[in-house]
Amino acid sequence: MSVDHIQASANPTLIFDCDGVLIDSEILVCRLVSEELTALGLPLSVQDVILRFAGRPEREMMAELERDYGGPLPESFLPRTRTRTAECYATELQAVANVAEVLRRLRVPFCVASSSAPPKLRLGLAMTGLEVHFGENIISAASVIRGKPASDVFLYAAGWMRAAIPDCLVIEDSVPGVTAARAAGIRTFGFTGGSHCPPELGDRLRAAGAEAVFGDMRELERLVPLAFTEPLAA
Repeated sequence: MSVDHIQASANPTLIFDCDGVLIDSEILVCRLVSEELTALGLPLSVQDVILRFAGRPEREMMAELERDYGGPLPESFLPRTRTRTAECYATELQAVANVAEVLRRLRVPFCVASSSAPPKLRLGLAMTGLEVHFGENIISAASVIRGKPASDVFLYAAGWMRAAIPDCLVIEDSVPGVTAARAAGIRTFGFTGGSHCPPELGDRLRAAGAEAVFGDMRELERLVPLAFTEPLAA
C-alpha cells in the first residue's frame, strides 16, 4: 500500500520505540555485547546479537545467554557492559536523523515505550537532547511483567497516555516490537533508518504485521499528516 493512502485516526497517540527509532544505539550496544560475550568464550557476532536480542529486555537476553553459557555469566558482565555503554553514549551516540525536528512539530500526544531499563533509556534520550520532548511520558518494559514480543509494554503505554487502542500508533524497528504492538491490537509502522538495520528488515517487519515501512523519519508526516503542524521546510 502506498504511504499516501494510509489513513490514521484524526488525533492519534504515537508510541515510539527508543533504540533504533529515536536514538541510533542498537549498533553500539550490540557491538559491545558481542565483544564482551566473545571475551567470555561465547562468540556471537554483532549481527547475531542484533538478530536475537534487538528490541528485547535485558533480563530476557540474560536468561537466554545463561542457557547458552550453561550457567550464570560472570558477575562482571552486566556492570562492565553498562559502564562501556555509558562511555560509548558519551562519545558516539547520536539521535536518529531528523527525529528531533519531527518530534518538535508533532501536535498530537506521543510517548516512548522501550525494552531498555529506565537508567539506560533516560541516559540515551538525555545524551541526544531528546528527553525534553517526552517529559514524563517515558515508559520502560521494567514496569511490566513480560517484555516484547509480549504486548504488555504497549498496553501499559496506551493506558499511561489515556488513549484508546484504536487511536494508538506504534513506530518500531524490530520484529519483537512489531509483534508486541500487533498483539496489543495497535497499528504499527516499521522503521528501518537505524545504522543496525539490514536490507531485508523491511520485509521482516511487514511479515510481523507492520502496515507500512519507512527509512527516513521525515516520511512519518506523509504517513500520518494530521499529526503534524506546518509542513517541513524543503
